[in-house]
Amino acid sequence: MPITLLLLCIASTSSWAGNTPCSGKKGGIDRCDGDLFLCNDGSISGSKKSCSAVYGGQSQARPQTVLQRNDGCACGTGSFCTGPRGGVYCLTPSGNKSYKRK
Repeated sequence: MPITLLLLCIASTSSWAGNTPCSGKKGGIDRCDGDLFLCNDGSISGSKKSCSAVYGGQSQARPQTVLQRNDGCACGTGSFCTGPRGGVYCLTPSGNKSYKRK
């Protein structure tokens, strides 16, 4: 019985770790940008959770600007660009696009 309980605890811990924002190659959570999780690799998380609700901070998300050009839409600035097919994204420090979940 104690061994079964121990195995159950280990299994539930590993499954919980896989469901955290910015897990895996993203390197963990760097900070919040309103309701979005900014990851250590510079991208935004696809999590549906609200970062400001999880970590406290401001109760209101700050207004987000959507730009038509690539200038000024770096992740973490609160500004996003619109792609040719309507996707909203920001640019990571490496220059890759990180799309915002709809």
